[in-house]
Amino acid sequence: MSHDDNGHLIDIIAGARPNFMKIAPIIRAIQARQKAGSALRWRLVHTGQHYDARMSADFFDQLDIPAPDVNLEVGSGTQAEQTAAIMVRYEQLLLQQRGALCLVVGDVTSTMACAIVAQKLGIAVAHVEAGIRSDDWTMPEEINRMVTDAITNWYFTTSEVANDNLRRAGVTEDRIFFVGNTMIDTLLVNLPRLKEPPFWVGAGLQSRRYFVMTMHRPANVDTADGFAAVLAAIGRGVRGMPVVFPVHPRTAKTLAALGGLPKNLLLVEPQPYLEFNYLVKHALAVITDSGGITEETTVMGVPCITMRNTTERPETVTLGTNELIGTDPAQLKPALDRLFDGRWKTGSVPPLWDGKTGERIVERLEVLLGTPAAGA
Repeated sequence: MSHDDNGHLIDIIAGARPNFMKIAPIIRAIQARQKAGSALRWRLVHTGQHYDARMSADFFDQLDIPAPDVNLEVGSGTQAEQTAAIMVRYEQLLLQQRGALCLVVGDVTSTMACAIVAQKLGIAVAHVEAGIRSDDWTMPEEINRMVTDAITNWYFTTSEVANDNLRRAGVTEDRIFFVGNTMIDTLLVNLPRLKEPPFWVGAGLQSRRYFVMTMHRPANVDTADGFAAVLAAIGRGVRGMPVVFPVHPRTAKTLAALGGLPKNLLLVEPQPYLEFNYLVKHALAVITDSGGITEETTVMGVPCITMRNTTERPETVTLGTNELIGTDPAQLKPALDRLFDGRWKTGSVPPLWDGKTGERIVERLEVLLGTPAAGA
């Protein structure tokens, strides 16, 4: 990568597990354009915000993402410590070699931190998955989203709801690009490659005869009593079916302090992408407090019960298979009863969630950066 390329050099920022799924289609689309002669270049900057190999290295292998050009290796810490370390190290990188554009995805600490640094150095920022809002300021992700969108130049959006949020904030139409969802690009390209996790046979799992559960939000997992109540309600409500629960490292600490877990709860390590989505695809339903999984269940047509009061992805509820039931464990039984009685909604796939979002983003980036057309 020579310095002559810098006018067309895009920094692609990834810091945590969900980011990798979102950048893979963008990199794939840039590679395709390069083969056709495009001058577009990219530098993959891994901030190291998630440093567990299972949370990152596996993803590079499985999703066919090239090794990062740079790893800032910030590791763990408080919100402020991580933000500061990312900003200091990313600034050092840009002072050595600046790019033409900083492309951030999603809503993790790295997204916000790198956007601030780039903008202060006069480098334009593009935000993929811009404009989504939960309106819940207790979520760190919501603060990250709001700060990032306040200083973004180009907004790539997943839904009309996101477009409306940005318009209401005063963003002009010529900076909003409704492109769809790169997370779904990754899902659709990998559906044929999904594979059974190693414990599938030993645990006696059968398609549509088990649940998948993910919980990691502080409101649900940070107090032992509250978490125990959630687990007990799930254990009672699933009519004896196994519940596969990939446990986030932070959650494992709380679980260790609890006795008497439901017998049908199957605790497993965090799963790589292909194995996790195999579990989701074949589950009777998913019980979660995540945002991203609600998008994947919607596209795969799997019922999803979300234990949150708000969602930044309302299209998964209005169009998809997802339903918000709030954080009260008493709401689980009625929801599960409806599922077992065959009264769950069918759902549909939101517009532009078609597997071509990465291509649409890269076509737009070429225009924004004035990249000479392929073959020109």
